[in-house]
Amino acid sequence: MNSNSEAIAQWNLAIQSNYGSPTIALSNGQGVEVWDVEGKRYLDFLGGIATNILGHAHPELVEAISQQAKTLNHVSNFYAHPQVLKLALKLQDLTGDSTARVFFCNSGAEANEAAFKLSRLTGRNRIVATSGAFHGRTMGALSLTGQESKKRAFKPLLKKITHVPFGDISAAKKAITKRTAMFILEPIQGENGVVVPPVGYLAALRDHTYKTGTLLVVDAVQTGMGRTSTWFGYESEGITPDVITLAKGLGGGLPLGAMIALGSAAQLFQAGSHGTTFGGNPIACAAANKVIEIIERDGLLAEVGRKGMMIKQALSELSQVQEVRGSGLLLGVVLKSKDAKVVAAALMQEGVLANAATGEVIRLAPALNVSDQQIAQFLEIFSKVVKNG
Repeated sequence: MNSNSEAIAQWNLAIQSNYGSPTIALSNGQGVEVWDVEGKRYLDFLGGIATNILGHAHPELVEAISQQAKTLNHVSNFYAHPQVLKLALKLQDLTGDSTARVFFCNSGAEANEAAFKLSRLTGRNRIVATSGAFHGRTMGALSLTGQESKKRAFKPLLKKITHVPFGDISAAKKAITKRTAMFILEPIQGENGVVVPPVGYLAALRDHTYKTGTLLVVDAVQTGMGRTSTWFGYESEGITPDVITLAKGLGGGLPLGAMIALGSAAQLFQAGSHGTTFGGNPIACAAANKVIEIIERDGLLAEVGRKGMMIKQALSELSQVQEVRGSGLLLGVVLKSKDAKVVAAALMQEGVLANAATGEVIRLAPALNVSDQQIAQFLEIFSKVVKNG
């Protein structure tokens, strides 16, 4: 394949149209840089939608994956193996709670499906979620999702799920009762345009869900693995949730998800309650163990906060930008022109990959190890694109 047009023609011949047709085909990458099949270079500031947490082809990650592939490719969950044990214990440590127990799966939707099933074992069946939320596209996760456009064609979905406005603690308190099994939310709504709740919202939710005996489930699929400068994205509120769901950056680009239950919730699943063939795969777990090791060793959490602020401050000064939302390296650039798709397309033409999360918001989620020089290049291109209209 020698051209993007040839690649797209093959795509349209062989792949279903649920994603539409892409405009370019990527062939290789190194760090935050990728190249298409025609040899054009791009700065990847989308990161596989917050997934390539250390960029492309990180040499230590490649080595960890390669070495694991030489020993065990896959074992069923009838057996333990060193990589899954190491990762589970490390995730337990990162929660700061020795009661935490981990269920491994392959994606964020699966992690949220597992949390959904876990909540049913409380003996309750009512759930509260938030408007604008995105929790996945499987039928259970889609039922939790608060975006009508994604749900409309697939109704009827699961019942007894109430959606309340994100960030509205009064509405949440009215909806969450002693009959509510779980309240699920993202610390920052990524797919909804990087929407940040008011300070104190998560803490107030934690207080109320304690009182009602409701599981507080934090969907950290997009905010997790250091993307917001903490491991999960809720730590600034000083809370401990009952359940944390992870995916995206956890595997450093390989498919891996986790549902972590804490406290009494950790005892709800028993033998036969739930399962998956590929969850906890040795190669994916080896990648995750190396990802966590590199983030800790290289002090990337502190760097994420600094780099995010650098981008925020620079973009906020542009007259075409209304505001920059988010935390760390999960940022939403709100445009005054409300034509984010046009801007995203223009950015790609100029060699930057980003996406229009909504009609007016450009979402940015580069690798945590993006360099200051690459950030400067991105800022120069972004400024040029929005100024040229």
